Amino acid sequence: MLFTGFSGALPSKSMAYDFKPLEAVVQKAVSDSVFPGASLAVLYKGHVVFHKAFGKMAYDPKSSPADTTTMYDLASLTKAVVTTSIAMQLVERDSLSLQAPVSGYLPDFARNGKEKVTIEQLMRHTSGLRAHTFFAKSCASPTELFRAIDADTLLSAPGTTTLYSDLNFMLLGRIIEIITGQTLSTNFHQRFAVPLGMSSTMFTPPQTLGWRIAPVEKDTLWPLKVQRPLVNDQNAALLGGVAGHAGLFSTTGDLIGMITMIMQGGNLNYHIYFRPATLKTFLSRTKYPRALGWDLRSDDGRSSAGDYFSNSSYGHLGYTGTSIWVDPQHELAVILLSNRVYPTSANIKIRTFRPLLHNTVVKCLDFPVRQTNPSSVQ
Repeated sequence: MLFTGFSGALPSKSMAYDFKPLEAVVQKAVSDSVFPGASLAVLYKGHVVFHKAFGKMAYDPKSSPADTTTMYDLASLTKAVVTTSIAMQLVERDSLSLQAPVSGYLPDFARNGKEKVTIEQLMRHTSGLRAHTFFAKSCASPTELFRAIDADTLLSAPGTTTLYSDLNFMLLGRIIEIITGQTLSTNFHQRFAVPLGMSSTMFTPPQTLGWRIAPVEKDTLWPLKVQRPLVNDQNAALLGGVAGHAGLFSTTGDLIGMITMIMQGGNLNYHIYFRPATLKTFLSRTKYPRALGWDLRSDDGRSSAGDYFSNSSYGHLGYTGTSIWVDPQHELAVILLSNRVYPTSANIKIRTFRPLLHNTVVKCLDFPVRQTNPSSVQ
């Protein structure tokens, strides 16, 4: 089946399902201030069966309504959508080795016990690096940030403990730039955004698009004199708004195309982005709880994907209130973009909302499912 464009261009079968319960759940989330607004897309068996926006850009009654072309700060979805996708291509073309030490690409990283950390360990979050640091408190440039990571020590031996870390993907983004000789932004634009027709997906969106971008929490702690980039994540801002762990802005319409391509084995409209075998390698379940760049549905059922997604499911969350979950067994994907961090990231109601959302989607589709262990919000 050929798909062209992606502002909602997949064949729609929305009339075949009753999505009133789903609409009610999201509308209630807006009323309960889970987020000011959101855009939601549901893909099922090769069709966009639901694609709708809710609420407003902000809580101000005069705020513009959110719609399916509203651009959201994807936060950590950048790790999966950008960095992991580019890494797949580089691994496939032998430009990047998963088993290679990070120091093979970044020699100064080989300090303080980090000599044996591998690319795969960065991608699985088993490197032993700390989860997060506010680098802008002590660093004034990207060079200083990476020097700080080089000088850091590990919290655990490489390959022994899973600890989700932004630092892993900051390093991966830098490695991609070194290998290719191009910025992460240029890499993604040329490799994916252009051929997939993702015209509203970009790093550092220009001010002329400000009216389309959902606002996020105001950064009152930015210590530097240089103008702060728009991105919510402060470390991504320190890196100029383009980073391997965060920084991408997009719409549900654009992400429909990207996720459809992945669900079809890396092929869309006769354009091969990566081979099915590469996807299998990156998405396979191993002894580790996370895949390469993507998260996996927990075996114990504790998942933001809810109670009914199969254990073959993979996805990722974004701090700003974004998420993607894909269930290949049921040919189902749910894309949620929101700005739950507006006006403050202290609002964590989305933790309860995410499992409810995915449970409701499955119930609306009414396909036979086996409930796993009841989900615990995360």
